Amino acid sequence: MASAAQWLEGARPRTLPNAIAPILVGTGAAASLDAAVWWKALLALVVSLALIIGVNYANDYSDGIRGTDDERVGPLRLVGSGVASPGAVRAAAIASLSVGAVVGLVLVFTTAWWLLLIGAGCLAGAWFYTGGRKPYGYSGFGEIAVFVFFGLVAVLGTEFVQAHRIDWAGAVGAVAVGAFSSAVLVTNNLRDIPTDSVTGKTTLAVRLGDTRTRTLHLVLMVVPFVASLVLVARTPWALLSLLALPLAIRSNNPVRGGQQGPGLIPSLRDTGLAMLAWSILAGIALAVG
Repeated sequence: MASAAQWLEGARPRTLPNAIAPILVGTGAAASLDAAVWWKALLALVVSLALIIGVNYANDYSDGIRGTDDERVGPLRLVGSGVASPGAVRAAAIASLSVGAVVGLVLVFTTAWWLLLIGAGCLAGAWFYTGGRKPYGYSGFGEIAVFVFFGLVAVLGTEFVQAHRIDWAGAVGAVAVGAFSSAVLVTNNLRDIPTDSVTGKTTLAVRLGDTRTRTLHLVLMVVPFVASLVLVARTPWALLSLLALPLAIRSNNPVRGGQQGPGLIPSLRDTGLAMLAWSILAGIALAVG
């Protein structure tokens, strides 16, 4: 039976910046319209955290029963390592996703009914990333899904439930956060190219190959800082987010330096930290501006 510490590691806490960052930027965008509603921002944060923990457990379950986690570098896999049963991990995934769904319903009922359709799409995206008969994560669409769900949907959804509209600044912030989130997954999949190739998990990194995947990570890390310059049109305070640039450079160093396997784990950590730092600074800038 898995310990509490192992369950925590199985939830992959290093991915939590992917859930926190879009709420910060979306709330900053709403505040820039003088429309921030803090209790809705907190509910959106609960939804985002519940979904990412749920998708992490769902991935652990689905990859584990397929055997693609039997030989894996990185965080503990509960099913693949045998410390937890597939049924227990599946139950944890369903419980986490259910929390997100229930809290999301509050936002739906206090904002607009059609958000229910988007929420259903998010739940389906979380489960079928590695679940079902033809998981889209095994076909190279994971980075696109992360860009959409933890970038565009999460940022603009957070702005909309507070301001009841979205604007260009929120859209620019959504693209930036989506790029960061995709970069996190690119780093993860770059690290796993050798094992994914053997197990038939055809991620985007497997399709692109080592060299082009490293180039993609660099491009994705540049996008948010281009967004910082664009956001100056809303407020000069947006330049504050450029302070996250050293973290972004540090995150790309192992990728650019040709590190493999465990050598890419620091890049995975620092990409998430760069995203969180940029989002805090950009969110503050938008709110102040």
